[in-house]
Amino acid sequence: MEERRFLERAAGLISSLMKNPSIKGSGLSRGELGELVREVRNQVVYDEVDRLVDEVESIIEINPNLSEMEILEGAAKHIVEYLGAAAASIRIFDPQKKEMVSFGSYHYDGEKRRQSIPFEDSIAGEVVRRGKSYLVPNIMKEDKYQNKGIVRKMGIRSMLAVPMNIPRFTVRDLDIKGVIQIYYEEEDRKFTPLERKVAEVLARRVAYVIARKRILSLQRLNETKEKIVEKIYLKLGKREGIRLRDFFRLIVPEIAGLVRIQSCSLFSVRGNRREVVLEAGYPEEHGYHEVGKVFDIRDELYFDAVINQQPLGEYEHEVITPSYLLIKNPSKSQLITEGLRHFTQLHNIHSILYIPLEVDDLITHFIAFDCLDPHRRFEDEEVEILSFFGKEVMKAVRLEKLHDILHDFRNPAIATAGFAKRVKRALEGGEFEKKKGAIERDLDILMRETSRMQELAFEIYGEGKEELRDITGELVERFEVNEVAVAEQQLGKINLVRENLQPDLFVLCYPLHLGRIFDNLLSNATNAISKEGGEIVIKSLRRRNSAVVEIMNTGEISREEIARLLGGETGGRGLRITNRLVQLMGGRLEIESRNNRTTSRVILPLKVPGTLG
Repeated sequence: MEERRFLERAAGLISSLMKNPSIKGSGLSRGELGELVREVRNQVVYDEVDRLVDEVESIIEINPNLSEMEILEGAAKHIVEYLGAAAASIRIFDPQKKEMVSFGSYHYDGEKRRQSIPFEDSIAGEVVRRGKSYLVPNIMKEDKYQNKGIVRKMGIRSMLAVPMNIPRFTVRDLDIKGVIQIYYEEEDRKFTPLERKVAEVLARRVAYVIARKRILSLQRLNETKEKIVEKIYLKLGKREGIRLRDFFRLIVPEIAGLVRIQSCSLFSVRGNRREVVLEAGYPEEHGYHEVGKVFDIRDELYFDAVINQQPLGEYEHEVITPSYLLIKNPSKSQLITEGLRHFTQLHNIHSILYIPLEVDDLITHFIAFDCLDPHRRFEDEEVEILSFFGKEVMKAVRLEKLHDILHDFRNPAIATAGFAKRVKRALEGGEFEKKKGAIERDLDILMRETSRMQELAFEIYGEGKEELRDITGELVERFEVNEVAVAEQQLGKINLVRENLQPDLFVLCYPLHLGRIFDNLLSNATNAISKEGGEIVIKSLRRRNSAVVEIMNTGEISREEIARLLGGETGGRGLRITNRLVQLMGGRLEIESRNNRTTSRVILPLKVPGTLG
């Protein structure tokens, strides 16, 4: 059957050869010509097909773990060498910019000088639009070829452009449309149908390799996401809830294959869109930024580039895309500050990656990775995994905040119940007139505490507005509430002492945060006193440019225990919450213990009313 089909196709060729003057003079018969054609098929065509199959297999076997650009550049090399061409370049259509973007080349210097060309009125655009190959026998006579100076310098005179199409694999993806441009030195070259068809076959195999890479990338992406989610749920299943530090320790090893990092940090964007706050970092020690530090994006150009994503493009030392900002060369980038530049040099950081995180199309957070390796760009798969990690970090922040708020509900809840009982006892005893002043005071505190509980609930969605508050006034108020809590819980003989309270120590804070700090410290001090009794002493003072509050309780703890408490290594949440809130206010928490007395000291930046901008 196959032999008959061959003879039918060869009949026309034999008839044509019989009419050829050179063949006519050879004296070969029609049967002899048939034998000659058959031998050519069996030897020459077989060898060419065999070589083509080897070439196709070589392209298919290109390592799919390489970047897409590296795959395309390797494929371009194979195509050039097989077709005996001089060079090749590959361009991909960018539907957003309506441009054909350079995406790899082989022996073509023009890619280094020109990264993109217009889609309209270009050969590459014509191939993508029509989905058909485009033959250019003479580049110098082709109006659609715009960059004639470079090819003239390279000695290139003709070109074959073939389409390359890669189907999408997810709903969010787009089909990739591109073109492989194959250059030759011959002028007025005549391209045969076979040559064009072979180039198209090779281009389709290139698309196959990219498609296989994307399938494997999706598989790795899903596997990594599943591992991250699995570890999160395992952590959430434990009674102590999630802690951001533990979250980082769990998940960072899962992304270590993508980026070898020195540290990573999570920033939140304030509602004014002018400031960002460092929410969390890993590792917590030896970082460049302190948790709670506030940055003005007008002074930090790299923050402005992440949040506003301008100007988009690939530059010598940076890449700015809607998906990420990459500082390729921190030592020379003009976007980063001198302080950060010094930090990168000190810690051998060779690139920095920032990934914006959106909520309802608004960038509310971004995560930064300080990379120990240089990076020229990141693949979509890598960015998606790191973005997924960042979004899970955002969830962890919210979950931790929720757990912290639930923990801090305890203090106003106890106080509310205590003051309500006191009012009820006074009313039931018919002592309203006698204790009217005390009842009114208790009712005022009761209303204030219920309002605090409401504010705590609202804090899940936001932190309100920063205000100037007198730290001494807030301390005294929380001390009075704690006094009632001590009485209601019948905790034994605890002597509550106010000592050296200096007024007008103003700090800039979220008022609810300040109250939570004192509630937790007073609660810890109360719980630390033994059944035999003891005392709690509060004090406030000014120390240079700081407002200082000291809460002392009877009892002593070891230095090792203090280190564990401040390091967040203990099971309790109260002190860890306090430490985080103090850091968010730009302050620090100290604990010292000696002579059977333990002192918790809160040190916050002092503000003078009327001096804030």
